[in-house]
Amino acid sequence: MNDRLRRAAALWTWTGQARPPFALPTGEGQESVWDYPRPPRVVADSREVIVRVGVVEILRTRKALRLLETASPPSFYLPFTDALRAAFVPASGSSHCEWKGAARYWTLVAGNVRLERAAWSYDVPLDGYESLRDHVALYPTHAECLIDGERVRPQDGGFYGGWVTAEIVGPWKGGPATGGW
Repeated sequence: MNDRLRRAAALWTWTGQARPPFALPTGEGQESVWDYPRPPRVVADSREVIVRVGVVEILRTRKALRLLETASPPSFYLPFTDALRAAFVPASGSSHCEWKGAARYWTLVAGNVRLERAAWSYDVPLDGYESLRDHVALYPTHAECLIDGERVRPQDGGFYGGWVTAEIVGPWKGGPATGGW
């Protein structure tokens, strides 16, 4: 781990080394968000991911990347090569992640549906996250996102873009009083 990542990790109490006392137990085939590391880890996922905006399928892939970070459901990064690129229109604004770097935002446009700032990507990800280049992540509050046929639910709150499925156990950050997790 480089010095930048080590300094960022030092700011957090929970780093995936131990579960807090309030973590829910996992069942068979489930993952606890408290076992995910900080700094986050990127892992390949070959399940079928489908994203629809209204009735238009804008992405279908078996080449997803899951970003696993302590206290959050996974964010799915999907290759632009498997996307209907015309559906992704550059949006205003940006944000910065201490791990991944500067994010740009995308508005999704499909048919008569327009979803402002519903997706983001990293054009020049920081060291350790280069695999996210040429991938896009979407907020499941804005689009219909499916993983092997299971409809994804959004992470609590409006900022984080985690994908909640039956395999994920929390609680996770995003709701009231969870900012320090």
